[in-house]
Amino acid sequence: MALLNILHFPDPRLRLKALPVEQVTDEIRQLAQNMLETMYDAPGIGLAATQVNEQKRIIVIDVSEDKSSPLFLINPELLASQGEREFEEGCLSVPEAYETVTRADTIRVRALNLQGDSFEMDADGILATCIQHEIDHLEGKLFVDYLSNLKRQRIKKRLEKHQKQKL
Repeated sequence: MALLNILHFPDPRLRLKALPVEQVTDEIRQLAQNMLETMYDAPGIGLAATQVNEQKRIIVIDVSEDKSSPLFLINPELLASQGEREFEEGCLSVPEAYETVTRADTIRVRALNLQGDSFEMDADGILATCIQHEIDHLEGKLFVDYLSNLKRQRIKKRLEKHQKQKL
């Protein structure tokens, strides 16, 4: 296993659209495992491949308190959604920024698992929010895109200042 570097907003690579995974290979499984390890280490509850500069449609999620329920979604597709829920979101690519975002409360998603088998699942609450957040990453969209321009610019300036201080 290896820890991967997480890209930070406003890195333009976060705006790239991920490509479908043609076949679930050992290389894809290894990437997914490395993403999971990176997410746990960060620490976070979700990570998309685009956040680690891999333009592949892969997301890993674990919303359990004890890191016991990893979920791997390859080529995830949102099939249905209903209701609305506001949730305070954060993002490993937008460190120390938390803002309220409105998303669907319940969703149905189809994806491939690590064996390459297709499955569908229903999700609600925080899991539904996390899946939608990570699918957005695969489309080159960040949670800050749901915010006002003023809030987004404030976050961008703060992160750019923080990056300069690290150099």
